Amino acid sequence: MNEQIKVAVLGRNGRMGSEAVRAITDASDMELVAALGRGDDLQEIVSSGAQVVVDLTVPGATRENVRFAVEHGIHAVVGTTGWDDATLAELESWLADSPDTGVLIAPNFAVGAVLAMKFSEMAAAFFESVEIVELHHPQKLDAPSGTAARTAALVAAARERAGVAPSPDATESDPHGARGADLDGVHVHSVRLRGLVAHQETLLGNTGEQLTVRHDSFDRVSFMTGVLLGVRSVAKHPGLTHGLDGYMDLGL
Repeated sequence: MNEQIKVAVLGRNGRMGSEAVRAITDASDMELVAALGRGDDLQEIVSSGAQVVVDLTVPGATRENVRFAVEHGIHAVVGTTGWDDATLAELESWLADSPDTGVLIAPNFAVGAVLAMKFSEMAAAFFESVEIVELHHPQKLDAPSGTAARTAALVAAARERAGVAPSPDATESDPHGARGADLDGVHVHSVRLRGLVAHQETLLGNTGEQLTVRHDSFDRVSFMTGVLLGVRSVAKHPGLTHGLDGYMDLGL
């Protein structure tokens, strides 16, 4: 039997963290060697012999958690949001001092959501208008979601490469921000509603037609396929990988 991957989970008491603990425990090729909650000593990751850290904590803690892992040569699979261009650049500087260490920053671990982001990027150059609506449970700490922000960045870059003009919009007055956040020229709208888990749609429009690319996660177990893929793949990809699609052979 192949040697098991030794994994530590940070954020064990959260909805995602507790689900990851179960998934890793059930995976035949993995061994859960540590599961930490808020306030636990990160040194336990090192003493447990963990080869991979899965960070599913909160934006205020994730940067320090990943820095600690990289400084100790431990690979990291990160689903916590809060990583912008500046913090990603800082992460790359840490990785320069630990060139054999891999870090995956994944805005979303659901395979369907990753595909929806890619499909949105592919379609963006062919439509005059594009907007994004993301819908989550009311306990979510950030808005817009990391998935929506990443989708907007991909869409905006695709439209810029294709020379597509900004989406038409005659709005002159919006004192209450009803048009949503403007991310790289793409309007993003955040909904927080009891009963939801994680949902997103990219709306693309031309005269006489509309394309909707939508993904729905009804249960957090939908994210575990991506978490396990990240754990199995991160050691093979030294440096920073932004997005689970970096580990998927999409043939695109």
